[in-house]
Amino acid sequence: MSQNTPRDPGALHTPVLLERCLELLAPVIRLAAADGRSPVVVDATLGMGGHSEALLDAHPELILIGLDRDPEALALAGHRLERFGGRAIRVHAVYDEIERAVRESGFDALDGALFDLGVSSLQLDEAERGFAYAQDAPLDMRMDQSRGETAAEVLAGAPEGRLRAILERYGEEPLAARYARAIVAARAEEPIVRSGRLVEVLQRATPAAVRGQRHPAKRVFQALRIEVNGELAALERAIPAALDLLRAGGRAVVMSYQSLEDRLVKRELMRRSRSTAPAGLPVELPEHRPEFRLLTRGAEFAADDERARNPRAIPVRLRAAERVRDAR
Repeated sequence: MSQNTPRDPGALHTPVLLERCLELLAPVIRLAAADGRSPVVVDATLGMGGHSEALLDAHPELILIGLDRDPEALALAGHRLERFGGRAIRVHAVYDEIERAVRESGFDALDGALFDLGVSSLQLDEAERGFAYAQDAPLDMRMDQSRGETAAEVLAGAPEGRLRAILERYGEEPLAARYARAIVAARAEEPIVRSGRLVEVLQRATPAAVRGQRHPAKRVFQALRIEVNGELAALERAIPAALDLLRAGGRAVVMSYQSLEDRLVKRELMRRSRSTAPAGLPVELPEHRPEFRLLTRGAEFAADDERARNPRAIPVRLRAAERVRDAR
């Protein structure tokens, strides 16, 4: 679909776990407002602005900084958030650039940070972006189509060993070696530039006993998307940076959609929520106390009714934490 075609972001995307996100962020936003200052929250994955719109509607004093690497998403969110004027600040950035985005917006600390990870509805639903294996399209997969290597270029240039490593690490694909060999053999005959062609290659390489268990392309497409966009490397930088920006009482809410993301988020939140006091120390010194406390017991999932209404809520895992000690 052309970027010039008018579209309603609200019709394109239903925010996941919206009420729970609002519930978790509301106390710190109200506390900041009660102190007589404007609360500042970053939506590090603005997308089409559903969560941001709800936050701005619920808190008239809130200033929201929305980050997204996808210029098309930023434009759509801009239309949706236009009515909030200067309270909605949009920044073209990957979420690991959160510190720069916050400081260039005129702030040095945050009251809240929200991450809604993974591929957006906009990217999934537009066949020409190449994210969905169920639709034949050019193999692009870049969230920001103005820069970077496409999935087709990765498939064309990566040695077999690198392809195998990508599929193993980012797709947790047990047939990674088999698929990597099949891709190398197929590209020698004809470049793999469309999703339909890649699906055909994978289906031929999949043992008959496995074909009925799962779609052979699911994990491969996930792995390629993560590789093309550097998602895990960016997330590994972004979560600590966001936590560091939170003032005392500030909260981080993170929604993940696959196990690789969730493990990374869990590890960092757990690390920040533990005492650093050496074993056997009779008294815990203030500098060893945990910086954060967990607001969720493990990961939270969408309720059955939301999962029925919105299939994209099925894999979500939400984790949240609050800063209890200012380490700066």
